Amino acid sequence: MDSEMALELVKHGVTLLLLDVPQHTLIGIDTLVFTVGPAFKGIKMIPPGPHFVYCSSSTRDGKEFSPITGFFVDAGPSEVIVRKWDQQEERLVKVSEEEEERYCGAVRSLEFDKHLGPYNLTQYADWKRLSNYITKNTIERLEPIGGEITVVSEPMMLKSAPKTAMEKALDEQMKASKFSPSAETSQKKGCYFTSIPRVIKRKGIQGQELTSLNLDKTQLLESLLIKDYGGSEDLPLGELQFTFIAFLMGQSLEAFLQWKSIVSLLFGCTEAPFHTRTQLFVKFIKVLYYQLKYGLQKDRASTVGSEAGASALLDDSWFTADSFLYHLCKDFFSLMLDASVVDGDLLLWTRRLKELLENNLGFEFEQKNAVDGIYFEENDEFAPMVEMLDDETSTEGPAAV
Repeated sequence: MDSEMALELVKHGVTLLLLDVPQHTLIGIDTLVFTVGPAFKGIKMIPPGPHFVYCSSSTRDGKEFSPITGFFVDAGPSEVIVRKWDQQEERLVKVSEEEEERYCGAVRSLEFDKHLGPYNLTQYADWKRLSNYITKNTIERLEPIGGEITVVSEPMMLKSAPKTAMEKALDEQMKASKFSPSAETSQKKGCYFTSIPRVIKRKGIQGQELTSLNLDKTQLLESLLIKDYGGSEDLPLGELQFTFIAFLMGQSLEAFLQWKSIVSLLFGCTEAPFHTRTQLFVKFIKVLYYQLKYGLQKDRASTVGSEAGASALLDDSWFTADSFLYHLCKDFFSLMLDASVVDGDLLLWTRRLKELLENNLGFEFEQKNAVDGIYFEENDEFAPMVEMLDDETSTEGPAAV
């Protein structure tokens, strides 16, 4: 990059000015993580648009780190975002309007330029694919009061939620950390996520009709799109990306559970992908594909976990063959690949997602055996028992009992 182009990016890019941040603190923006040195005062040349900024304070020796605190911003060209380190609370806080105006002027006159680290534009494509449906409206609608997202505000959820491997890892990190949450922090309200019921219950509906509504979530999806998303198909995708970023980079358990709910809702639809919401599902599969492709990269060096020794953010143990994702994907892939008529783009991205999971996680989605057209796995405890009849009694093959 020549000096003229670099200066152009400095002037028209977003600048994140971070004052008084102690050495060894981890500062992240999007897919990038910086370890604070003595001269660090922020990040420059940030492309305009939505971003996720997060930090993790450390002990003086830089060996132990606090749970992450992060916040979303939607910044315009040449905007300067100013935050100052609060030594007592060990987090980034806003400054007064007067201070902000003064610091913004100093940034634009390049007074802080030599203390600002450049945004790594080679990784921007990854971030764009992870956040292309997040808008200013998405952030304002979902973010908690004050904007801060942290697992420290979710202690009750950590106690009451089912203990998956990921949740246990987060729980252990909280217990082992010297950075215990204050009573005020623990009582803060979390994000304003859309409420998605796991089981559909309606007055006056029961029996087979109610079972049908729970087997195919298409009607629930339509209801949520109209009632909660104003008919927009992009809003739920923005929430899906918001939650993924908040749990992958911000280590929020609340965000993970909401991400799981949205994925379960969409994969639980059998009519919508073919008839009413085909384009939504094309976009959904693309979003999920890029999320998992990024999250499962073995050589990703720019994660907090790799530098801070924090709990694994996204690893193979989350997606074992008995996980919710495996079973949902298996049913969805079967639905798509066995259908007589499927949208070309939907089929293409479904196959790409299937190959990604097979190659990266070793998932096996192919059906193993069949009895009278019913497929089952070799070790499936719910599969029919097969009794082989000898040739004298039958010539029609195995009988399912």
